[in-house]
Amino acid sequence: MTEAPESAHPLLAPGPTRVMGILNVTPDSFSDGGLYVDVEAAVAHGLQLAAEGAALVDVGGESTRPGAERVPASDELARVLPVVGRLAEAGVAVSVDTMRAEVAERCVEAGAVVVNDVSGGLADPQMLSTVARLGCVYVAMHWRAHSTEMSRHATYDDVVAEVIDELMGRVRAAVGAGIEPDRLVLDPGLGFAKAPAQSWDVLRGIEAVHAIGLPVLWGASRKRMLADLVPGPPSARDDASVAITTWLAERGAWGVRTHTVAPHVAAIAVTTRLGQA
Repeated sequence: MTEAPESAHPLLAPGPTRVMGILNVTPDSFSDGGLYVDVEAAVAHGLQLAAEGAALVDVGGESTRPGAERVPASDELARVLPVVGRLAEAGVAVSVDTMRAEVAERCVEAGAVVVNDVSGGLADPQMLSTVARLGCVYVAMHWRAHSTEMSRHATYDDVVAEVIDELMGRVRAAVGAGIEPDRLVLDPGLGFAKAPAQSWDVLRGIEAVHAIGLPVLWGASRKRMLADLVPGPPSARDDASVAITTWLAERGAWGVRTHTVAPHVAAIAVTTRLGQA
């Protein structure tokens, strides 16, 4: 485990749990695919998420839902670049959700301040060195395989211990590539190469995950792990997602990645107030 670094970036400074608002500019994301493929609609929604209190708006141009096929880099860039640029120009703190170094670099040049890589640098061998050169904040998620095959990799003897061990491997790789530890955020990857029960186990292991000593981003919003509790489409899981955010905020999570922002911001505000002496 590592000691928490003194943050060089205000986004990573101590404080209440941050909310990262999800902005999928894709036709096939699992709960909101197609809603924001139009640039104007995407920008308007991103501005709304920021107005509701999102510390970051996370723009993604490639679906990572189970079974999703990859899209060409040119398509991903065409989807995300105009939106990232417009939001950054409007003063919104933007992260780009990508596994490609080329997309990360172009988006940071356009104003993104965070690269959110669900593969933790495993999908593109140039990603870690590119992020090191860019000097931005980097979110490295626990990942074992692309969406078309990740379900086959959901085999663990001890899911919490193995997720932590593999995340630490990504930390060592990132630092070895030149990324400063005080610009690293980890994501345990709920739902990625994990069956629902395994994702619940990782959540229950929050103290061990946080003991790594780096900021941790949790993404439970509308995930399949909630389906047996809440019947209906993914959007029906929003209240359950807020409940998880409340639980995470009580336990000092750095951030949550969510489809809706306002109710999560409110839940965190209540949790923070109750925790004050």
